[in-house]
Amino acid sequence: MNVLIIEDEKALAYELELFLSKNNYICEVCFSGSTASEKIAVNLYDFILIDLGLPDYDGLDLLKEAKISRPEAACIILTARAEVNDRIKGLDLGADDYLPKPFSLLELQSRMQAITRRKFGLVNQVVDLDGFIVDLTARTISYLNNAVNSITKKEFDLIAYMILHKNRTLTRTQLSEHIWGSVVNDDYDSNFIDAHIKNIRKKLSAFAPIEWLETVRGLGYRIKS
Repeated sequence: MNVLIIEDEKALAYELELFLSKNNYICEVCFSGSTASEKIAVNLYDFILIDLGLPDYDGLDLLKEAKISRPEAACIILTARAEVNDRIKGLDLGADDYLPKPFSLLELQSRMQAITRRKFGLVNQVVDLDGFIVDLTARTISYLNNAVNSITKKEFDLIAYMILHKNRTLTRTQLSEHIWGSVVNDDYDSNFIDAHIKNIRKKLSAFAPIEWLETVRGLGYRIKS
């Protein structure tokens, strides 16, 4: 999942980036509101973390922009401001959560996971796909208690993202943006998604048929119930 971190305190911004990257989020960092505003206007994000105390921008104004330009993104306010009014304003403007500084990185991760569950209607982080048990937190897949160890990180990311959008067709562009980030590497090939899907099918079909992973001709792929 893509995360935009808007934080002018560089040490904290890099700490957030390092922690979230280690937990399989794709992060971009902005130190100013003006730069963040430009990125929000053109890029897709699953989470936007907004510091209210930016030197060049009112964080609440940035939140307004984010909710208009990227209503699908979950916005979390991160701020040292203690005033209850700021918290109320932020939530009234559509913020999904609020964390006062200093905060625990583990708590931030937990809240992001809770927002993801609510957003996509997941009761828990363990999903059963015709006998394949996918644990989105532990990032494991098993079938009849047999671990599927051959799945790579990116292949798991694809499966997890399609699970969140179960029964919805996702285009190759959508999948690539959310798996590789808004800025694709120079060596990216448009066939990467097809190659990864082919590898997933090959590896999982060794255990059982995977009719739940569908190709939608001319459009992309989906996981069906």
